[in-house]
Amino acid sequence: MDKNIKKQSAFISEEESTIDWNEIQNAFKKTFGAEIYNSWLQKVTLVKEFNDYLILGVPTRFFRDWIVSRYLDKILEQVKQFKLSLNRIEFKIIEENKVNQELLKVSDLNKVTEIKDSILNYNRLNPNLNFDSFVQGKSNDIALSYSKKVCEHLSRYNPLYICGGVGLGKTHLLNAIGLELQGDNNVMFISAERFMYHFIKSIKKNDMVNFKDFFRKSSVFIIDDIQFLSGKESLQEEFFHTFNSLMDKGSQIIISADRAPIKLDRVQERIKSRLAGGLLVDIELPDLELKIKIIKKKIEEIQNQFKEQINLSDDVITFIAIECKTNVRELIGVLNRVVAFTRVHNKTLDISDCKKILKDVFNQIKVVTVDKIQNVVSNFFNISLSEMLSQRRSRPLARPRQIAMYLAKKMTTRSLPEIGRRFANRDHTTVIHAVKTIGRLSEQDDEMKKNIMQIKSILLEQ
Repeated sequence: MDKNIKKQSAFISEEESTIDWNEIQNAFKKTFGAEIYNSWLQKVTLVKEFNDYLILGVPTRFFRDWIVSRYLDKILEQVKQFKLSLNRIEFKIIEENKVNQELLKVSDLNKVTEIKDSILNYNRLNPNLNFDSFVQGKSNDIALSYSKKVCEHLSRYNPLYICGGVGLGKTHLLNAIGLELQGDNNVMFISAERFMYHFIKSIKKNDMVNFKDFFRKSSVFIIDDIQFLSGKESLQEEFFHTFNSLMDKGSQIIISADRAPIKLDRVQERIKSRLAGGLLVDIELPDLELKIKIIKKKIEEIQNQFKEQINLSDDVITFIAIECKTNVRELIGVLNRVVAFTRVHNKTLDISDCKKILKDVFNQIKVVTVDKIQNVVSNFFNISLSEMLSQRRSRPLARPRQIAMYLAKKMTTRSLPEIGRRFANRDHTTVIHAVKTIGRLSEQDDEMKKNIMQIKSILLEQ
């Protein structure tokens, strides 16, 4: 009986509501800006108010997933200003069936032109990113070889999946394939982010029929950065059906991502299975020999373009190649900086000059990821990663887990919901509790403070 009374008292009726949703919406508009507010938050409604949490209504699963992954932390922070007792937000999809019915309506077929023109404006193939301008080395020769084979034998390697870190040449290869095939084929080259943009736009305009027709008529479908689909359920659903339709008609599909299909986070298993069903090729970090070749190739391009002589000694070129340890994009950026300095000061640089010019680049803080934090913390406390991520709440496991969450919040740009998902799909409120707990203990407990400092040191050294 007492439990029922408590449950009833926890809910607040509209008449007793302590928050004004219109005021909160106005605060959203000021905090997030008119563009984000009009696109995403304007359609969020207050469904129920409880003492410690709110249930908000959204029109589709896609809206919910997008808002949770990007704006939930700030939304919670904003509503807490109107009611301090609130500590979480839940979402309810209240118009999804209505929206799905509207999407089935066939609208003006001429609207496909708008999609086509927009894609042409944002996704033109770059004539400079061809096979001739791609510098080959041990780290990318397999990816280059199969990219060329796809152009010779369509649908033999289907899909072709090229994976590798940022700035290693994936987009260059995709672009080169598109250039090679566009003469005799209907080539569609688009980024996953742009695919999502047209998906959302078509939903808003009730024009999904033309969206489906447009993307499924290509004979060569090239999509870049597929990891962008992570967590976007509605978009994944559409991509899955687009993928199957293209495969059924024999179209060649080429995909790039920053990791292998099996490692794609929050992507449907059936999509991972199809992506892994073709040919998977990996581009690794360039070795010293390849980096030197890339620098010399870029210098040659600059000299041909600007009709000027660039005088960099082999020692300077080797120094730049050794010190740039991340990717080709950083390598080119560093080279451009050095070349600009030689132009302004009209002098031939030595290694000492380069060290002064590039000290801020080569001394920058290393990138720390949630995966890296989890591995370092589990090794530091001599427990397995699976134990640390498990649901067990014993102190020897719970405390390292909280420390890892605390460091993930302090040392990465991931949101609280994202961090929670990386820790076996825990709620963001669990992460908030961990951050507060470890923050307090690190101020009060010398041993805890020492452990945090040591782990941070390990993370920044690796």
